[in-house]
Amino acid sequence: MVSNSGASNAERTLTYVEESVVEDDILRAARERAEDLGAAPVPPAVGALLSISAQMVGAKAVAEVGTGAGVSGLWLLDGMRTDGILTSIDSEPEHQRAAKAAFRSADIAPSRTRLINGRAAEVLSRLADDAYDLVFLDTTPLEHPLYIEYAVRLLRPGGALLMHYALLGGSVSDPAQRDPATLAIRAAARAVADNPTMTSVLIPLGEGLLCASRCRD
Repeated sequence: MVSNSGASNAERTLTYVEESVVEDDILRAARERAEDLGAAPVPPAVGALLSISAQMVGAKAVAEVGTGAGVSGLWLLDGMRTDGILTSIDSEPEHQRAAKAAFRSADIAPSRTRLINGRAAEVLSRLADDAYDLVFLDTTPLEHPLYIEYAVRLLRPGGALLMHYALLGGSVSDPAQRDPATLAIRAAARAVADNPTMTSVLIPLGEGLLCASRCRD
């Protein structure tokens, strides 16, 4: 049995980790725009992990589902190669206008971003197989199981898949929770775990981050 003091220590540690990343003025401004729009941005620690992941795989081609106001995009671009292109999908034109403003503020060349407005499932079905170094899912949890299928197809061998909302504030780890969003996230995580070409781990940052790598041939 875990003592109350142990739980408190775990909470303090997680808070410390979450608050250990300090964003610059451009990211803070993008975060404020996201909150004004109701486009929940990834926490700074999750953003930093996105950047590190992009660096680790030498990302040149990245696909993102859920542009928001560009916070996660800024972090991904920070870790990508200087000639890399971020393809970001969102169904809300206002979100992508805010993201474009964030990218301009960061002096990111327009040629480095491809923002696509539309339903993610339709857009993902048109993207090339085995062509992306990293895929990031940060959208409605109910849709994650479908997007996992597309994401695995898009990844090159050695590529990385990251899925936000993988723990949903603790509901995913609670067997008593059976709401549709929780069941969908469990199904998405199970699809990755059951895929013999993928190796995955859960990281308790933000709403939980599932990190997976596609095995090299």
